[in-house]
Amino acid sequence: MSKRFGKSRFLSAFILIGDVLLINSVFFFLYFVDFLPVEFHRGSIFRQIILLLNASYVPVFYIIREQHAQRVFEMERMIRLAFYSITFHFIFFYTLVNFLYLPKLPLQFLITYYAILYVLISFWWISGRVYLKKIRLKGKNYRDIVILGAGKNGVELANTIKEDPTFGFRLLGYFDDNTGLKTRGVPLLGRVDDIYGFIEQNNVDEVYCALPDSQGERILKLLDFSEKNLVRFFIIPGYHTYLKRRIDMHTLNGVPYFSLFREPLENDLNRAIKRAFDIGFSLFVLVTIFPFAYVFAAIAIKLSSPGPIFFKQKRTGIKGEDFYCYKFRTMKVNVEADKLQAQKNDPRKTRIGELLRKTNIDELPQFFNVLKGEMSVVGPRPHMLKHTEDYSLLIDKYMIRHLIKPGITGWAQVRGYRGETKELEQMEGRVNMDVWYIENWSMWLDLKVIFLTVFNIFKGEKNAY
Repeated sequence: MSKRFGKSRFLSAFILIGDVLLINSVFFFLYFVDFLPVEFHRGSIFRQIILLLNASYVPVFYIIREQHAQRVFEMERMIRLAFYSITFHFIFFYTLVNFLYLPKLPLQFLITYYAILYVLISFWWISGRVYLKKIRLKGKNYRDIVILGAGKNGVELANTIKEDPTFGFRLLGYFDDNTGLKTRGVPLLGRVDDIYGFIEQNNVDEVYCALPDSQGERILKLLDFSEKNLVRFFIIPGYHTYLKRRIDMHTLNGVPYFSLFREPLENDLNRAIKRAFDIGFSLFVLVTIFPFAYVFAAIAIKLSSPGPIFFKQKRTGIKGEDFYCYKFRTMKVNVEADKLQAQKNDPRKTRIGELLRKTNIDELPQFFNVLKGEMSVVGPRPHMLKHTEDYSLLIDKYMIRHLIKPGITGWAQVRGYRGETKELEQMEGRVNMDVWYIENWSMWLDLKVIFLTVFNIFKGEKNAY
């Protein structure tokens, strides 16, 4: 069984060596270009700083090493992990410097050092993963696995593994008591009880069990045997056949239960972080951008058509509560404003309205909604009351999108679901994106949505009307 553990140790050592080299290389680079203050050039202080920089990485690597051992790792998650690692390194390093009463490095140096280090480590980790995928395509760095049960769940797992060899799994075959099954492209190695001898005679890394719950005693026996032979044992739950979504497991006094809907924003700390960002970002926009936008929009709106500068409309907010959503007015005053969405070549739009919508300037007053706590910078877009009433009857999970505050921009909008929804499928797609956002929220995701929103403004969007 040493093959599996040898691979894990090699990968961890490979990453560790590269990280340590970067931590020291960036410091020495800034030293040689005279970015390090003169007082830190003295031998004893210089050596202590180097020592603390390296020592601070020990707890960081201990925290993240399991993350690197995972077979599947998205690029975005890698970048996020690098940011967390750099942040923890700074905290440990700064704490040690203060604890030992060493001279404090200037803020400018620390910002430059950690900014360069973050970019290089992100690039290093991503490059390592790309290289890892390439060598897996050549049949290296794999884990030998077998599947217990060639039913629907077992076959689905086998198909997933065969479709993407970069996962690094080599499927040896199935074990199933129905020896007459036809398994496409994957050998049937024998009955379930034959796996004992197979594991003893072959170098199996992992076993995936897709047997039904009714065979609980048999599964426990197989689990015990696998652990004694240093083979990892995984269970594919039976509900997977009808529940295709992420499920979190919890225990209540030793009794396991599953939550079918994951809400990161149910966590008080996450809500506080999101709210703090909303307030800070809104104040920044309202102080720097909004005054200039207001002067331009106010003059243009008044010259284009009679009526108020601002347009307010009742929309559905968090927990289904109504609130007034503010915008710069982009249409002539009309009686259909609360019933009909804006359409392409909409005759209700003013001459300036087209520009305000395409540049998202019309949405800027909603930052006041954010400060009032009615909206967030990022979240599901708030719909007019009539849409909530109509679509809640037609689309499953529609009301789930109201579990959090609506947003000025959202994941659905940057993924192409912006503007008019003529077909029910378009609204279903938007709702699915909103639900995905709620289940997968992170501060990184919010920053990504904001970046894509700004990027799309400059790129131009066909549905921005």
